[in-house]
Amino acid sequence: MDAASLSLLLSEQGWALLTALPPYDEQRVMALSTRLQAEGLDPALVAAALTQSRLRARARTKFGDFADGMLFTPAGLEQATRLPVAAHHARRYLAAGLTRVADLTTGIGADAMALAGVGIQVLAVDLDEVTAAVATVNLRHFPEAQVRHGDGLQLDLAAEGVDGVYADPARRSAAGRRSWEPTDWTPPLDALLALRDRVPAVGLKLGPGLPHRLVPDGALAQWVSVDGDVVEVGLWFGPLAPEGPGRSALVLRDGRAHTLTGGTDDDERPPVGAVGTYLYEPDGAVIRAGLVGTVAQDLSGRLLDPTIAYVTADRLVPSDVATTYRVLDDLPFGVKRLRTYLRERGVGRLTVKKRGTAVTPEQLRGQLDLRGDAEATVVLTRVGGSQRVLLVEPVAGPTAATTGRSDPAASGGEPEEP
Repeated sequence: MDAASLSLLLSEQGWALLTALPPYDEQRVMALSTRLQAEGLDPALVAAALTQSRLRARARTKFGDFADGMLFTPAGLEQATRLPVAAHHARRYLAAGLTRVADLTTGIGADAMALAGVGIQVLAVDLDEVTAAVATVNLRHFPEAQVRHGDGLQLDLAAEGVDGVYADPARRSAAGRRSWEPTDWTPPLDALLALRDRVPAVGLKLGPGLPHRLVPDGALAQWVSVDGDVVEVGLWFGPLAPEGPGRSALVLRDGRAHTLTGGTDDDERPPVGAVGTYLYEPDGAVIRAGLVGTVAQDLSGRLLDPTIAYVTADRLVPSDVATTYRVLDDLPFGVKRLRTYLRERGVGRLTVKKRGTAVTPEQLRGQLDLRGDAEATVVLTRVGGSQRVLLVEPVAGPTAATTGRSDPAASGGEPEEP
């Protein structure tokens, strides 16, 4: 969105149009645009309003009903923190006793909204003028928030009375591609880490694919998932990390939060053994954090293979950070063998889960030529280095059930396939 489009939307006519638009429907948008222009509305205004309507519809997955009163840029929406996750960020600052936080890369203002929502004074800064203006609109209901257009790194934090810093650097190279080279980020990682010399309480949001080797010394790195989707890793320093340095997973599922904390890559690795009665699939945040071994230890379980993020156990232990399956059968992998096996059981609908194999579920289903009314779930994986097929059924109840831990435990390392 450019400045001209924003100006049109912020006019009395523009805001009234945006408020009056029906729920976005891709199939009807052309007809709606034609009708609005036929009624005499500026085509540029109609285009801007319909674009915002589309972005608001997409934004509901991150902001729920709040999206209906917000403005967005495409890039700002893509990078914006989901509201439930931003609320957890804000609670860290609140628990640390911080009173004035500088959000140095505020974007459309998602994290600033959450911080202001818990009563923290927020100085929200963005380098892009239009984005800063959008954040001003989104933060209009929060007297605790002040928005500025400028370079957040140039703030005099002491003069501003800032006692906490938050940043979500853009992670793209000059060519526009996502980059894991910290010098490509805006602002660069080193510049953000240097802020700790002025304000010990620093929090950074990064992409969930962050390699463990890039986690700075002294950081609590917490990978976060929302309903199974791994969305970010937060790096927390000083009073924002009362747990101390290390790796952690925050699993947000069905409105509930579960935390798992483990040790370092040097911790003892979990045992590897035969398939047991139950199979546990750790949440993606747990896998990214390298805490599969912690789950195995908490479940008194073992890995199927040293490089695969599946845990097996002989007894049922409820867990909040892993999905639980009962193992019904275990057989060597072979398309012909599996086709015969499923046909004998009348399986016509098959859920295929996989880890540690090159087989694609879509291709496999075509080769199996499924027939029948029964449903089944199979897991394609390696067990002790051999390709196996496990016939499983989900266990009703909580997705997983280990309580979050704060003491170091064995780590499964980084799995072959997240």
